[in-house]
Parts: sequence; structure tokens; C-alpha cells
Amino acid sequence: MESSRSQAQTHIAIALALVALLAISGCSAAKTRTFEVTAYCACSECTDWERGSWRYLKLNFWNRYVSAGADKGRIYTGRTASGTWPREPHPGLFSLSSVTQPWKLPFRILFPWLWFAHDGTIAADTRYYPFGTRLYVPGYGYGVVEDRGGAIKGPKRLDLYYDSHDTALQWGRRDVKVKILD
Repeated sequence: MESSRSQAQTHIAIALALVALLAISGCSAAKTRTFEVTAYCACSECTDWERGSWRYLKLNFWNRYVSAGADKGRIYTGRTASGTWPREPHPGLFSLSSVTQPWKLPFRILFPWLWFAHDGTIAADTRYYPFGTRLYVPGYGYGVVEDRGGAIKGPKRLDLYYDSHDTALQWGRRDVKVKILD
């Protein structure tokens, strides 16, 4: 009886020591903060580019050029400020989304690039959230800060990337409680 009681006390002491160690090291739960969140896509309305250059009288309409800001007139590549290609988040094959939306399962099984989850692209003020900061936005999913927008200023503004302009417009502008994971 005595040994089982002392063994239980030892387990409790170890558990408390681990909790204290986690609290001291900063490995605690993710921070949650309310953000004003908008959405954007790769269209010319959202990212300020235009087809053709006035230098060539718009005859090279197959090329895209930046139409506003400090880079006006330069070729528009479509890459983010960190140099990556923007993308929407994808939950992957082994996710809750496969259970709640079973009609998507055959496509996720047939196409191997849909097996794995990947994070979406988020634009933020990199003075507060550097490139690589991982966030969870309810209604969007997991995303990584890979871009910075011209109107994204301050610690409480985010922009979410969508593949479709209509989907970005449906998101609109919302105040959302976002989890900051990194």
C-alpha cells in the first residue's frame, strides 16, 4: 500500500515537473488574436498587373506588367514576396474533410498530388509576422506567411490567397480569431 502511494506521488511529481518545464520553455498553446482578414487572388484587380506594356503600344498583350507601386512597369511573375507560388490550403487525403465531404474522396485517391496536405498562402506585415509564420484561420485552414500586400499594415491585418476571384469576393472582409502557431 505504501509503495503504490509513493509511486503515485512520484508520477504526479513528474507530471507537474513536465508541465512546469513546458511553461518555462514557452512550448505552450498557440496564441489566439483577432485579425481583420481579407482575401485576394492572382487576377489583375487584386494584384495590380496589366496585359501588355505602353512602351510597346500594348502590342505584347501576352506579357503581364506591374501597373502600380514601386515596381510599376516591371514584368509581373505571379510569385509572392518570399519567392514562392501562391496557393490555397488543401487538407489532404487523411483529414476530417475526407469524412465530411465523401464525394471528394475518389478524386483525392486517383490523383496523388491530392494525397498530402499543404498550407495556403497568407499575406501579412512581415515586421510583425516574418515569412514562415504558420497560422490557422477558421473557415480557411492552415496557412503560412509568404507574402506582404500593399494594404496589409499593422499587427492585426491578414490577406488570404484564393485561386478564384469569386471565392475571394465571397470571403470579403471579416474579423476572425486566428491561431498563431509559430
